[in-house]
Amino acid sequence: MTAADSHTRAYDAWDRRAWAEARDAFAAMNAPGPDDLQRLAVAAFLSGDEALSADAWSRAYHAAPSAQIAARCAFWQAFQLQAAGEHARAGGWLTRAARLLTEVGHECAEHGLVQAMTALQRLNDGDPVAARAGFAEAVRTGQRFGDQDVQTLGRLGQGHALIELGRSGEGMALLDEVMVAVTTDEVSPVVAGLAYCAVIGLCRENFDLRRAAEWTTALISWCGAQPELMAYRGQCLIHRSEVLQLRGNWPEAMAAAALARRRLSEPMPRPALGMALYQQAELHRLRGDLGAAEAGYADAVRWGSPPQPGFALLRLAQGRTEAALAVINRLLGENSQPTSRCRLLPARVEIGLAAGDLAGAREAADELEALATELDAAYVAAVAAHARGAVLLASGDAPSAQGPLRRALAGWQELDVPYEAARTRALLATACAELGDPDSARLERDAALATFAEIGAALDAAALDHAAPDGLTQRELQVLRLLAGGHTNRAIAHRLSISDKTVARHISNIFTKLGISSRTAAAAYAYEHRLV
Repeated sequence: MTAADSHTRAYDAWDRRAWAEARDAFAAMNAPGPDDLQRLAVAAFLSGDEALSADAWSRAYHAAPSAQIAARCAFWQAFQLQAAGEHARAGGWLTRAARLLTEVGHECAEHGLVQAMTALQRLNDGDPVAARAGFAEAVRTGQRFGDQDVQTLGRLGQGHALIELGRSGEGMALLDEVMVAVTTDEVSPVVAGLAYCAVIGLCRENFDLRRAAEWTTALISWCGAQPELMAYRGQCLIHRSEVLQLRGNWPEAMAAAALARRRLSEPMPRPALGMALYQQAELHRLRGDLGAAEAGYADAVRWGSPPQPGFALLRLAQGRTEAALAVINRLLGENSQPTSRCRLLPARVEIGLAAGDLAGAREAADELEALATELDAAYVAAVAAHARGAVLLASGDAPSAQGPLRRALAGWQELDVPYEAARTRALLATACAELGDPDSARLERDAALATFAEIGAALDAAALDHAAPDGLTQRELQVLRLLAGGHTNRAIAHRLSISDKTVARHISNIFTKLGISSRTAAAAYAYEHRLV
């Protein structure tokens, strides 16, 4: 093959976005020029060969015909090293890029790249005000020189900074503008992939499920149109798994998480591997494979992903309620950020109710409602309504529980989240039963069981099968569990924030309904029916 043929083959593969083919063709050139080396670096990165990409950027830097082009090469080297977690090396290359730009003698688009990266460092250091100003400067530079990549990186950072400043509406609007540039193919593939992952991640962190699902679908399509694309495919699969989980397709969600784990492990572990391991562990827990979940959470920790709140809920599923309560209380004590607490508080309500800590569960539900108002996210509003209904039901106030539970169910249905809708239906079934409406209770219970069976929620199905046997109310079940745990009437009253007299009345009702006459028989019944 002649040099001209090799050149034609490389650029043809580039135009077709056949990244592995382009990588090999550029790498095979006898005397690649600076532009060829830059394209080799990009094609190698996108096809998953990060070592070759780093080498190519270094060669392109040394072969650059001007300080301006050398600065661009240094920036992208820094960008990729930062993404790989090599922060010291990335900082060195970024400093080199900034130094080179002082030699250029005039402003250029590359100044915008350095401005965006510097602003990102300020954002990571916890200074969103300074970061926003830096990103705005990058946007202006990109506009001045007509560089869409620089503008997109700047707007992406501006949106993130606004969200950090509590101005989510403005931030999300900017992110939507970013995605218009991405989906109309106005930016380079590297910037497009970065934007997809960053925007989806921010949508997830801020509980904007609609946007997260929409952009995940677009990301999957984008990746699918480039069969040889390896960069972003691991995180793409994690996001796909999360969306499939929310939509109730758990088998496909598990397959996507497993594939993400494999891709992020080879040829060497990537920073997002911990996210894939946590997602796998979550699906194992929800499907009732508690041993696999335990191992998965441990692996996630090893690769830098906090295993919460899933690990606390695993302890609850294992019957280790006190351990679960200790874990979730510690986490809430360590996390003050609203979005972090929104992830932890629903688990605090669930674990608190199981442990008989009604006061703690009520406090968590109160905070969830306040956060739902502050964040103005439909998902958080549904979570808060479910939590409020659960607390009211556990308090023996079934009439008041119906309103928030109905609101929660409507929210889940609007968001198309069948698992959470079924969990709310299970509580509604109990509320209807306690209000003397067994027919409606049966309809809600059967609908919940059907959903649990369809998606594979084994633990929830089993719990609902054994819920409220022999006509026991939720409050009577709580009393029975504590009684079986050896608690005195006074201790039960303290745990449930009710009077000793009310506890005695509940125990009398339990004895009557179960046809027994002693605390020992009640404890035996609770263990026999797997209520504790």
